[in-house]
Amino acid sequence: MQSIPIKNVNGGHLVDPFQRQYYYLRLSITDQCNFRCNYCLPDGYRPEANKPQFLSLSEIDYLARAFAAMGTEKIRITGGEPTLRKDFLPIAETLAQIDGIRQLALTTNGYRMAKDVAAWKAAGITSINVSVDSLDPKMFHQITGINKFDEVMRGIDLAFEVGYQKVKVNSVLMKDVNDSEFSQFLAWIKDRPIQMRFIELMQTGEMDGFFQRHHLSGQLLADKLLENGWQLQQKSRTDGPAKVFRHADYRGEIGLIMPYEKDFCASCNRLRVSAKGKLHLCLFGEEGIELRDLLQSAEQQPLLQARIFAALQGKREHHYLHQGDSGVRAHLASIGG
Repeated sequence: MQSIPIKNVNGGHLVDPFQRQYYYLRLSITDQCNFRCNYCLPDGYRPEANKPQFLSLSEIDYLARAFAAMGTEKIRITGGEPTLRKDFLPIAETLAQIDGIRQLALTTNGYRMAKDVAAWKAAGITSINVSVDSLDPKMFHQITGINKFDEVMRGIDLAFEVGYQKVKVNSVLMKDVNDSEFSQFLAWIKDRPIQMRFIELMQTGEMDGFFQRHHLSGQLLADKLLENGWQLQQKSRTDGPAKVFRHADYRGEIGLIMPYEKDFCASCNRLRVSAKGKLHLCLFGEEGIELRDLLQSAEQQPLLQARIFAALQGKREHHYLHQGDSGVRAHLASIGG
């Protein structure tokens, strides 16, 4: 499919009222997940009856072309677990071929990684984030509800074998659950080109009690790193929210995602679209702006771009997590994290 020539909105870039520019789209392609992580979907995936199907390949193509025309340079495919879609590879191939998209990232639970990582690379996936919340197989099983630790680890090893120079590994460190493994994770990346990313547990509507019991401030980890010779790195404009630290004695890196940090939202550069076609201006926010009715033909692209730009003008300066307001989000799987 070819996008039709139109005038770029606002000089080709998405800019909000606070002069933040948006180069990065997190695109969910499914709500479905086959893990039951205790901080996200402890009861497993529950499909909603009589709800719209996930975006089709053609709708995804129209959507991504509109964003690319407005300056988006990076797309991250998310879920749920995006690789559960039978057409995952055609989706990746389609996105990778869109003019202007320089980075095509994937966030996965690693379930299919050992089997399919070579195919992901061939399809155009340029970088991979895989979730590993514990290096202890028993704790991994306890957190995820799935006994697949060895397969996920093998998938990470194979990613390097097929040509990925770096793999990002996500872990939600939780007080009295897996926080004692911090030093073990550091040792794990000593000689591996892994960016180990610790994500601060975030409050969502269904998980208030869990949050109160297990939240661990990311600032405690940042202080510990700085005390031990790790140095904070500068971000590039398409980087995500992680603060990245490096150490001369380590091949790997540490990334900290700290949504409760002061001014966390000041560097926001990403928008989100749900698997059913709603634009979300914030992970913790509103019900979303419907885009799907404008994803049916290339001729709708000017209207689609205009709606996206207009919606962005209503983006808030920051979230309200500090006030205990997690917005309407019941759990993170509903929007791709």
